[in-house]
Amino acid sequence: MTRVIARDAAATRALGARIAEAIVQSGLREPLLIGLSGELGAGKTTLVGGLLAALGHAGPARSPTYALVESYRLGDRDLHHCDLYRLRDPEELDDLGLRDLMGPGSVVLVEWPERARDRLRAPDLVLQLAYGDSSRGESGRSVALHATSGPGRAILRRLAIESA
Repeated sequence: MTRVIARDAAATRALGARIAEAIVQSGLREPLLIGLSGELGAGKTTLVGGLLAALGHAGPARSPTYALVESYRLGDRDLHHCDLYRLRDPEELDDLGLRDLMGPGSVVLVEWPERARDRLRAPDLVLQLAYGDSSRGESGRSVALHATSGPGRAILRRLAIESA
């Protein structure tokens, strides 16, 4: 596991941009599932906004809190930003069709993936965002990155982030 500190929203967006660059540089064509966990307001959508901007999206990232899924076509990739916070039951995912979004070269970013339970495969890359620990002099957000698959490890290698 790798941990970084994003001191402010700009640093959180910059981390998202670095992840986007790592995805492109990796040349991966299999579907990539990225889970984003953390408290409300921890910066999940801000990080996704940086990732989308780095891949060519103009404007802010639309929060999928109410729509549940916001989809983008950027270059030769389909990106899907999902927010499962409002999910009442994991069975609702069947109607949402998340598995159908996992096409070649697609990137599916899922906020609150733990709410899916067994209805969604394990993410390739897990990002756990938390408020900085003020007792350690940390401001901003702490982001723990953990790869659970070969594609996830390829992304982390490309990031070349020093552990905090």
